[in-house]
Amino acid sequence: MDAALLLIPRVGFLPGDDPRVTGTVEAIRRELCQDGFVLRYRPEHDNVDGLPGTEGAFLACSFWLVDALHGAGRRDEAEQLFERLLALRNDVGLLAEEYDPATGRHLGNTPQAFSLVGLVNSARQLSAPPPVPAPTPVTSTPVAGDGCPVVVADRLVRLTTRLAAVTVRPPLEDRSR
Repeated sequence: MDAALLLIPRVGFLPGDDPRVTGTVEAIRRELCQDGFVLRYRPEHDNVDGLPGTEGAFLACSFWLVDALHGAGRRDEAEQLFERLLALRNDVGLLAEEYDPATGRHLGNTPQAFSLVGLVNSARQLSAPPPVPAPTPVTSTPVAGDGCPVVVADRLVRLTTRLAAVTVRPPLEDRSR
């Protein structure tokens, strides 16, 4: 199992609240989390990377988990993990590539752009307004007096109103007036 599976909603393959995604998130939490932080994979299983030893929690993957939890509607859990990750920053606000929860030490490359990009992306996700629910599908199409479906008529009215509000500016050479 690889924590990159947490990116399935980000790349648009499935929505974050799809049961297959939420099941994958739970499997990753069960199999790849160490003290709440996400390992990229378990190197001791089947010698997946060919390198000896173990790895720390990959911070970018932990931010991916923040995003996956948020996308699944689990905002409180996402915010709690995000706050834990923020607390790992060093004295100048930077993050390493990995973190060892057992020793409390940063591991790998420091600073690590992947970790910092993860922080920024998660901050943007968590600070965005909640998504607007999809409109309820209409089982029968109501029709306006002229035979145009009401939904289409409403959209045309909104579009015309927006177009009327646009101020047309004269070309640059005519702006001296």
